[in-house]
Amino acid sequence: MFLVPVAADRYELYCEEHGDAAAPPVEAPRGFVRRAARLVRDQIAEAEREAQVAAMAPDVPGTFPARLKRRTLRWIAGSIAEQRLLWQLRTTPDARLSHPDDVTESEARRLLQEALRRDWERHRFWLIVDGVFGVVSLAFVVLPGPNVIGYYFLFRIAGHYLSMRGAGHGLSKTAWTLQPSAPLTTLRSVVGHPAADRADVVVGVASSLQLEHLAKFFERCAT
Repeated sequence: MFLVPVAADRYELYCEEHGDAAAPPVEAPRGFVRRAARLVRDQIAEAEREAQVAAMAPDVPGTFPARLKRRTLRWIAGSIAEQRLLWQLRTTPDARLSHPDDVTESEARRLLQEALRRDWERHRFWLIVDGVFGVVSLAFVVLPGPNVIGYYFLFRIAGHYLSMRGAGHGLSKTAWTLQPSAPLTTLRSVVGHPAADRADVVVGVASSLQLEHLAKFFERCAT
């Protein structure tokens, strides 16, 4: 995992998942909570497949409902990418954090703790908000067709809950090993530059760290 400088005094945690993390098929679960969890997992898998298809053919024609579904799934895929780090931390006993090499280990550890604590509080807030709207969305069950609004809030509730658990685990149970990184220091040197001027440097840092999506993440957070 990486402590990425996105402003002169602000950092964001980042990681990428490599390989196919899809779980093997299992029998249909029993009980509402387990069925809901299975539904969320299925939504995540479909969203990530749609994101891969969109990357290869972004302008595939279709009906309005089909296009709306694709856009919704792409949004879900983007949200998954932002929360993946915290989801992984739920079951991670040991982790390595790379940080700019001009930041001391004690300072990097403090920044890590602050970032995880901020994430825990943010996801707790949105879990409460989306929980309220999720209950309200039950009223739409009487309407014909799938309860799209309910599925939307179900996904958000599950995502915020898993993110909270991951942040809490990272704060109290994960054993962190810290490692200085010169490329991350180079990245910090261009945070105040215009996007067009720093693009080559950002891409170069991403390439040296072998992080395929770091450039997009950095530009989104630094803007």
